[in-house]
Amino acid sequence: MIRRVSVSLALAASLLGSSLSAQDKTELDERQSAIVPIAAHAASGDIARLRQELAEGLEAGLTVNEIKEILIQSYAYTGFPRALNAINAFDAVLQEREARGLADPEGPAASPVPADFDPKVAGNHNRNTLVGADMSNRTSGYAAFTPTIDTFLVEHLFADIFQRDVLDWQQRELATISMLAALDGTDAQLKSHLGVTHRQGLSWSQLGDFADTLRSEVGEQSARRAATLVAELSGEAPQLDAPPRMSVERGQEVSRGPAEYFTGEVTVSSRFGSDPAGAYSGALVSFEPGAHSAWHTHPRGQTLVVVSGRGFVQSEGGPVEEIGPGDVVWTPADTRHWHGATPRDAMSHFAISEPLNGSTVSWEQKLTAEEYPQHAQEIDQ
Repeated sequence: MIRRVSVSLALAASLLGSSLSAQDKTELDERQSAIVPIAAHAASGDIARLRQELAEGLEAGLTVNEIKEILIQSYAYTGFPRALNAINAFDAVLQEREARGLADPEGPAASPVPADFDPKVAGNHNRNTLVGADMSNRTSGYAAFTPTIDTFLVEHLFADIFQRDVLDWQQRELATISMLAALDGTDAQLKSHLGVTHRQGLSWSQLGDFADTLRSEVGEQSARRAATLVAELSGEAPQLDAPPRMSVERGQEVSRGPAEYFTGEVTVSSRFGSDPAGAYSGALVSFEPGAHSAWHTHPRGQTLVVVSGRGFVQSEGGPVEEIGPGDVVWTPADTRHWHGATPRDAMSHFAISEPLNGSTVSWEQKLTAEEYPQHAQEIDQ
């Protein structure tokens, strides 16, 4: 267990030249804690876990527009594909909640920018204020080597995005360090933004709580990466000798399989993923009698492990095969297929797949009545 760290105001100021006093708070509040896994799973591309955290974020009091803003900002750190996948996932979560009669507050939209808004002036001002130093005319590093990228950083990220007031800068930096902690190879950027986040008013103890939140909601490697850098910046020695802890997740939300992708009653539960996130993800999928998926493919294939009942599986052009408890089905990458229960029996299986650019599945049309077998004897043995 990594203990939370704290330092005196004088030490914090000397370490980072902070003009802001560290707060007395020692933990993130509920809304702040909800930002962490949303941003992290959006960055890693773990859509299954993201969907769960999106629902929990709404329950924690984040508005629809605040969550949208986190996902919009994510593209600057993780690219458009993962940001768009995350936004589509949020859209699906909201539709599911609306169907259940849940009304989530939209929240304020971004204020219009002034008529005389100059992105270069605004971006330089915002970045300089965040960092606490004048970075407007850099003569070394990436800005000197490739000035265009610095222009984009200034005029788009720190102007167009950071100028939007749906989130304040502290929330934006908390989202940023969550994204960076979820990605490999970003320690230099994570260290820099941890310092900026501290300048925006989060105490070192709160940043220690941030690392603990990563541990419980994202993964051990992300947590250890963040905790090590927080300890380094705060002047505390990291306590990393304890081995990673086993985790047990209980009480996960059970969701219905979307009607556009499934025929009949289908539920999804027991979602899980790799640590670090992004290597694989899966869930328990349960089909009532007669329920089945639409045709679909997986960019890196899929493994099914049947745990109960009887079902069907078929790849395009191949025979329909019956599957039962203990059967393991491997579907190669980009192979068009479907699976589900028999007309008379329920069936449950674990579905495990590896994402490509944040996506694990591409859905196609539903089966016709002729394509779904109505009797067991129609199955080729």
